[in-house]
Amino acid sequence: MVPEKKTLFSQPSWIIRSDEVELAVTELGGHMAPVTFFRNDRPFEPYYINPWHAENITIETPVLKPLRGDFFCMPFGERNSYRDEVHEVHGETATGYWVLTDSGRKGSVVYLTLTMDTKIRPGRTTKVLRLVDGHNAVYCQHILEGYTGKMCLGHHATLDPHGEADTMHISVSPIKFGLTNPHLTGQENNGEYYALESNKSFKDLEKVPTVWKEYPYDDLTIFPRRRGFVDIVQVYNKKKKKPGWVCAVYPKEGFLWYALKDARMLPSTVIWMENHGRYQPPWNGRNCCIGLEDVCAYLALGLRESVRKNRASEKGVPTYLTLSEKRPTIINYIQGAAKIPKGFDKVRKVKMGQGEITFLSYSEKSVTVPLYHWFLYTGSLEEPQDTF
Repeated sequence: MVPEKKTLFSQPSWIIRSDEVELAVTELGGHMAPVTFFRNDRPFEPYYINPWHAENITIETPVLKPLRGDFFCMPFGERNSYRDEVHEVHGETATGYWVLTDSGRKGSVVYLTLTMDTKIRPGRTTKVLRLVDGHNAVYCQHILEGYTGKMCLGHHATLDPHGEADTMHISVSPIKFGLTNPHLTGQENNGEYYALESNKSFKDLEKVPTVWKEYPYDDLTIFPRRRGFVDIVQVYNKKKKKPGWVCAVYPKEGFLWYALKDARMLPSTVIWMENHGRYQPPWNGRNCCIGLEDVCAYLALGLRESVRKNRASEKGVPTYLTLSEKRPTIINYIQGAAKIPKGFDKVRKVKMGQGEITFLSYSEKSVTVPLYHWFLYTGSLEEPQDTF
């Protein structure tokens, strides 16, 4: 079955649908958006799409051309060099062209398979996106074959807050610690403003150091905040044997977005908070979005800094994977949405059940949705005999 292909927000995109979800993924960069959950009921579209897509302007950073939704980064982070490799921001998998190799339906599962043969670090990456009838979730898989050496990588889910202030409640699975970015504070030379204090550690997302003496801490579980600033932090998961999670609750709209990961492969989450804080083109101070990015990397500083000794690796947290051409490396990931009851605030805990997942809030509300969470460890949508 050949999937529908059309130009959406200026990018040629493939489209697949289940009974609950419609998903588009761009040919350039493999960026996943728009995605419509509950498409036949009360549609919910959480992913951000850049506002300059139809403007006739020069884009110097390749990843910004299709910038939208979730995309797979390899390497994750800034443009820099490592040995004889020079990688653009977020790497070839987020900036190159993907090739459609398979798609169709098998029973209740709709799938799309794309491949890319990368040149800077030679190898093949296969992207498989699956939808299951009855599930408001996207089952993502990236298979890395033929690669050797150290590599930082991860998912780059970027959400639209659908409002200008305090519209989202952010939470993550228990963390060991967090780090702020080692940027200079105040205005940078490239026209960016930062509100969080540089190069600091913290224990709680609700109390992160700022640059202001009269307002020394801020709560990063609420977004958008600190209008006029862009900030990046990284939090490191406490438990690696259970699925890690990150959630964004939209209480006014009655939905939550979530992502689940195998924390052994992606042991940290980078949180990029862009609230009209970038003034250089094409941003021009007009963007508001949040990246909830599950990675194995050191902040967003790129491959060179991730493979070096750094503040995270000194605390025992891996910031790169070692790839081998003798065996594939497989990154499984789940993103989805759920309707929440009135009064549901920030997610406190996530429980895995028999073919389902339950989100519990601090306000003691809960919601349970169907989900094949074992996919994170097996890569299969068929239930194993022994599940966690």
